[in-house]
Parts: sequence; C-alpha cells; structure tokens
Amino acid sequence: MAAARRAAAPALARRIQANLAELAMPKAHVAIDVRGDDPGDDVEVLLAANPGTPPLPLAKVASGGELARTMLALRLVLTGAPPTLVFDEVDAGSGGTAALAVGRSLARLAGEHQVLVVTHLPQVAAYADAQVRVAKQSDEAATVAQASVLDEPERVIELSRMLSGQPDSDAARTHAAELLASAAGERGR
Repeated sequence: MAAARRAAAPALARRIQANLAELAMPKAHVAIDVRGDDPGDDVEVLLAANPGTPPLPLAKVASGGELARTMLALRLVLTGAPPTLVFDEVDAGSGGTAALAVGRSLARLAGEHQVLVVTHLPQVAAYADAQVRVAKQSDEAATVAQASVLDEPERVIELSRMLSGQPDSDAARTHAAELLASAAGERGR
C-alpha cells in the first residue's frame, strides 16, 4: 500500500498544481510526501506558493487564500466525492482575478456535484446557478436568520450590495449585471 501511494503521489501533485494554475496560482509547486511503512498513512501535502521557495507543509506555509485554493484544487482532482459538497468561504483571502477563478472552478465542480458555497465575494456568487441571501434580524430576545432564493433582478441588487455596499448605486448595478452575464456566458447559459 505504501509503495502504491508513493508511486501515485507525483501524479496527484501535478494534477493539484495544474488546478492551482487555473486558480490564479500559476507558479505554485505542489509535492505529496508519503512516509512510513505499509500502509503509508502518513501523507502530507507540501506547497511552494512562489518560485524560489522549497515546498513545505501546507498547514504551516499557506495563507488563508492559498490554503482555500489548494483545498479546492485537491477537491477538483478527487472528484469521487459525495453528491453534495459544501464550501464555507473557500474563497477566503481571494479577490479580483483569483475570486473569478474560484467561481469558475466551483461552477465546473457543480457540473458533477451539487455544490453549496458560503461566500461574501460577488465574483464567486455570480457563477452560482441559484443564489440565496441569508439575513439576520435581532432584537433583545432573539436572533433569527432568514434565507431567500433570489430571482435575477434581486441577484443584481444583492451583487451590487456585495460589490459596493450600495445596492442602489447605478454603477454597482451595472457592474453586477456585467458579472452575472459574463459568468452565465462562460457556463453556456
């Protein structure tokens, strides 16, 4: 078993690394270290996020965004997963181009699984087939969370709020509509 894991480790690392390149980490280097005698259960993912640094244990060297994207890259490789996948802020520490890449990758994963994503990034939310807004209301006695599925006009307003904090801004609404159209175009919808 340990020999088989050691033999498979380089191919797994290459596939994770290829996904990281698509997740706005084009220069990242990944290695998989398999230690111990049979069954070789001591397995560690090593990451060098930038050129010129040696791959070190992911848990020790990755920033929040690097860790989140590496875990997403791993999940994209290991697609023999449960039918429903839940990602809670997998886009942590990401923004701009990286956030768009995370959104694209999650949409790709959603082609084979039901994917539920908790996000605060409009670039990621724009790639969703359906968007749910969760809002909390509190008084002195209790806090209640309310979830609402958004229709297209409501998505534009919510993405505007996520983009600028100003859901009534014409500029934010234009940008939100552009994000939604671009994501839908990439998904072929």
